[in-house]
Amino acid sequence: MLSTYVGFLAGLFTTAANVPQVWKTYRSRSGEGLAFRMLVILANGLALSIACGALSRSMPIIVANSAGLALVVTLSQ
Repeated sequence: MLSTYVGFLAGLFTTAANVPQVWKTYRSRSGEGLAFRMLVILANGLALSIACGALSRSMPIIVANSAGLALVVTLSQ
């Protein structure tokens, strides 16, 4: 049970770390300076983490990485 709370808290922090970049990109209406290759690699890593979370039935991993992937996708558009 404790590991679930710690997992969700870790996911909250790692996902929240992406929010300032998404907000800055949204406000400036420009993704200039973002490395597209890095976003693709990060998106693939997050997708694999979601798959790993699904295989191990770990909701913190699934939820956190899904939120992170959603943020990365918004940066890629």
